[in-house]
Amino acid sequence: MPRSPPAPQNVGTPRQDAPSAPTVPLPRKSPNPTIPKQTCRSPFKKLLEENHDLLPFTTVVLGYHLSGTATFNLDPPRAVWKIGSLKVPAAPYVFVVSAVIAVFGFNLLVRVGSHRANLLLGIALALAVTAFLTWATADKSLSLVGLLQATVVRAVPIAFGGLAGVLCERVGIVNIGIEGMMLAGAFTGAVVGSLVGGYGGLLAATFVGGLIGLLLAVLTVKFLLDHIIAGVIINMLVLGLTSYAASQVLVRNPDLNHASIFRAIDIPFLSQIPLIGPIIFSQNIFVYAALVMLASATYYLFHTRFGLRARSVGEYPRAADTLGIDVLRTRTVHVVLGGMVAGFGGAWFTLGAVGQFDANMTAGRGFIGLAAMIFGRWHPMGVLAAAMVFGFADTLQQKLIILQTPVPSDFLAMAPYIATIVVVAGLVGRARAPAADGHNYVKA
Repeated sequence: MPRSPPAPQNVGTPRQDAPSAPTVPLPRKSPNPTIPKQTCRSPFKKLLEENHDLLPFTTVVLGYHLSGTATFNLDPPRAVWKIGSLKVPAAPYVFVVSAVIAVFGFNLLVRVGSHRANLLLGIALALAVTAFLTWATADKSLSLVGLLQATVVRAVPIAFGGLAGVLCERVGIVNIGIEGMMLAGAFTGAVVGSLVGGYGGLLAATFVGGLIGLLLAVLTVKFLLDHIIAGVIINMLVLGLTSYAASQVLVRNPDLNHASIFRAIDIPFLSQIPLIGPIIFSQNIFVYAALVMLASATYYLFHTRFGLRARSVGEYPRAADTLGIDVLRTRTVHVVLGGMVAGFGGAWFTLGAVGQFDANMTAGRGFIGLAAMIFGRWHPMGVLAAAMVFGFADTLQQKLIILQTPVPSDFLAMAPYIATIVVVAGLVGRARAPAADGHNYVKA
């Protein structure tokens, strides 16, 4: 007779011959247990809480051996109405601003919503800049009007580059070739301006920029080439042609590289307004043209039916085509307009600044214009604000060299590009590009 299988043992019961595990007494539960509220602390707040000695250390380092008074002149050289000078005690101001930024700035930035965080970030950066200027100007004098006036001038090419990008990307064309368009405008403005005068050079630069924009439109709209590749091709092509022409033609014929510069135009009465007048109403033609173009582009894109059609092409070209909008023609026209704006802005380097052309003299301003476009959320007025930020960083580098600050000039030369990284890295994740940006369209 077969043996019956053994009865299954209880898996959860230990064997009798195995040593029993030591028992650990559990804590007694209170009658009414209270569960502590879980809080989500950001790394910035945790750092400030765990390192409460960081604030005194920071303020002491920033104000170490700092004394004297920073003097900011608020009057231009030929001012009719005088304001005087603003004198700021250097050490107390740096201490106060450092405390405000360290204690309230980061703590608020990590707790509030994104829109308020951006506002607070702007305020904190502005306070930091004023503290740095006060530190650099201690026992010295700085013309605040001259600083802001130069900021507006240096923001002009960036604003033109950003506006060119807005006009192209609002219809779905990524324009990486802005740098090449501006470089071609600078070269043409110098040569034609030397032959027929400044206004002729300005018109020629605008026309050449439009031709290069037409080339970009043909490559991307007609032949459906990748937008990034097409832009890089244009940049390399223009850089090679202008560098060769500058070394082989302009060096041998210096008369072709000696254009007249547009001087500042004082608007009657408005240019005499204290502080604001010299900054805005005593500039050259490029500043006034930039303000007019940015305002006109804002009205065109957001307050006219043609602008609505252009934006619809950049958002949903298939639906726009269904409604009877010629998508290909709309894209071509706006890319050509963007090229004309970039060529006009490129003429600033030769007809508004130095009067002669040098190889690669745009020095990446077209790419910074693209960063200004992203920072400005593809809006002309946003481009203006971003261009002012970049222009201020560029001007600050020049002024601090004159003030002979202990900061090396090589680090100061990086200021515009550091500002570019900061503003783009801080806002690019929240800005939304047009939905069809960078996508080729084939008519069904």
